[in-house]
Amino acid sequence: MVTSQEFKLPDVGEGLTEAEIVGWHVAVGDTIKVNDPVCDIETAKSVVELPSPYAGVVQELLVEVGTEVQVGTPIIRIGDAAAEPSESDAETSEIEPEKSEIDAETSAPEPEAEQPLTLVGYGSKEDAVVRRSRTVSTQNGSAAGAGVLAKPTARKLARDLGVDLATVTPQREDGVITTADLEGLGDAPEPAAPAPAAQVESVGGERREPIKGLRKQMGQAMVDSAFTLPHVTIWTTVDVTRTSELITSLKAHRDFADVRVGPLLVVAKAALLAIRRSPIINSWWDDAAQEIVFKDYVNLGIAAATPRGLQVPNIKGAERMSLVELGIALNELTATARTGKTPPADQTGGTFTITNIGPFGIDGGAPIINPGESAILSVGAVKRQPWVVSTGSTTGEVEERIEPRDVCTLALSFDHRHIDGEAGSRFLADVARIVEDPSTALLF
Repeated sequence: MVTSQEFKLPDVGEGLTEAEIVGWHVAVGDTIKVNDPVCDIETAKSVVELPSPYAGVVQELLVEVGTEVQVGTPIIRIGDAAAEPSESDAETSEIEPEKSEIDAETSAPEPEAEQPLTLVGYGSKEDAVVRRSRTVSTQNGSAAGAGVLAKPTARKLARDLGVDLATVTPQREDGVITTADLEGLGDAPEPAAPAPAAQVESVGGERREPIKGLRKQMGQAMVDSAFTLPHVTIWTTVDVTRTSELITSLKAHRDFADVRVGPLLVVAKAALLAIRRSPIINSWWDDAAQEIVFKDYVNLGIAAATPRGLQVPNIKGAERMSLVELGIALNELTATARTGKTPPADQTGGTFTITNIGPFGIDGGAPIINPGESAILSVGAVKRQPWVVSTGSTTGEVEERIEPRDVCTLALSFDHRHIDGEAGSRFLADVARIVEDPSTALLF
């Protein structure tokens, strides 16, 4: 008796109710094992690779790429290893030969005994997805590309370009043709004639994309924060030449050989030290309970721009880390964020955030506080500028001169309901003092 199980879209964390299927890693007929990745989904927080909780043969992909589905919706059907997909199942395959040309298929290899289900994201991935071999007949004037493994998008593009898929050499090891293999081949199709629009002449063009997923969630969060928290922003411009010299020294130090060292690392450490003297910066106004929540730990958030929108992953327990450990954590956090695949758990529970706008050449700004927090620090670009330098003399008089120095602007936005100007100013002054002269960190 053939049995099958439907894998339903799980809640991957933090009570999310829906997600979009952004890509399948398997096709109908593939033999998979527990924890083999089956698809990528985009939630309101990130793109997550979804592993299978079942072992067996993929019988049907129940959701098309680009579809947004609710948690609990079946997305894929997986049968036992002896199950053969039906003709209707084959139509949903991500990678498919022409059905009319198939005259024989070899049976799928026997998988290992099914393993117990494990939590999403855990378990071995050593066993790769096994694809069934296919024997295809191409005689009697078959259509162009029959018997060739190709993604549906590649088949459509080949038809549009007038390219015979049988003449295309695939780049992938499994022999599957993708749209990348068709670049530069054939002739581009003629663009379709625009439909008349009530005699309105079109000037220029526009492109629309739906507001969903991460961008939708972050947009709403920023609106909620901006219009519920009374923001106050203060800033100061600092001579950070000594920090620049420290960065140069750290880059040559063997302990930092595998760490990308920059101004953000020093500012982050300075902020963590300054929070010790101004713990209210790391607190939170709990409006429902009418309490101010002081936190003994610092989950340091770093605002990161990704292709799908703004993410603010955070480093848990950052206050306990050494400078080397903090540097490694920052490197890993930013590298993962750029891929858009930061786990939801790493984007929740933040207590204080830094936004680094310096790499974009911007001097400063008034950032919006991340929801659930009370303050955010903006770090501007480090620029070489003329600066008035004061020094003492043997006569006791202050001497001033103008020198080229490395200068940076720091800005702090804070919740003015419980953080007053004095507390905000003291914190920002402490951060500025440390990055102006890192040796003062010994005083904290």
